[in-house]
Amino acid sequence: MKNLLNRRSIRQYADKAVSDQLLERLLEEAERTQTMGNLQLYSVVITRSEEMKKRLAPAHFNQPMVTAAPVVLTFCADFRRTTLWAKTRQAEPGYDNFLSFINAATDALLYCQTFCNLAEEQGLGYCYLGTTVYMPQMLINILQLPRLVMPVATITLGWPAEEPPLSDRLPLAAVIHHETYRDYTPALIDEFYGPKEALPENRHFVEINRKETLAQVFTDIRYTRKDNEAMSEGMMEALRRQGFL
Repeated sequence: MKNLLNRRSIRQYADKAVSDQLLERLLEEAERTQTMGNLQLYSVVITRSEEMKKRLAPAHFNQPMVTAAPVVLTFCADFRRTTLWAKTRQAEPGYDNFLSFINAATDALLYCQTFCNLAEEQGLGYCYLGTTVYMPQMLINILQLPRLVMPVATITLGWPAEEPPLSDRLPLAAVIHHETYRDYTPALIDEFYGPKEALPENRHFVEINRKETLAQVFTDIRYTRKDNEAMSEGMMEALRRQGFL
């Protein structure tokens, strides 16, 4: 198994196909992941055609790997299949609510991550696109997702044509809490984030963005309150239209 400590996001891919047989085998193996009530509350849309990748690109802020990758996979929280199964078996489903979306989204994300682990073992590279939840209605329209189906994760997939440097991570002590949650004091924030802020690449990141601190890059430029609130409204509206609210 490939060492997870060497995991990288791959955005450049070789001109080499990912076969249907390999892709379907990995997706089938990933079905062994944990799932609520053994219901498998997920679906995945496989995009291979150049036309469809071009249509998807704007929903992902036109990131180049969307059109460059051989395969794009959109993982969806899916309570539609289970609902239709129930209705055809004289059962009354009650899954048009927010809790059901959370359960299905958890299932879909677990399935996605298991697939990523298996793909990496085969030498494939991938990049997780957080943009999936930024403009979900566009993806819903393009992929023709029906009621009770909601996109929650997208990955681009292919054979790596690069070996980018590893990105930094916080120390384990920053994320674990024993028995109860221990809140973060200013001293602990300094201890956990100081090394990250001192990295040359992060200092350069601050400089080119003309900010005083790394935190300001994230709050003022990358993930602003204005954008977060606007995209939250878009997501809530999409959840309403898809029947989860």
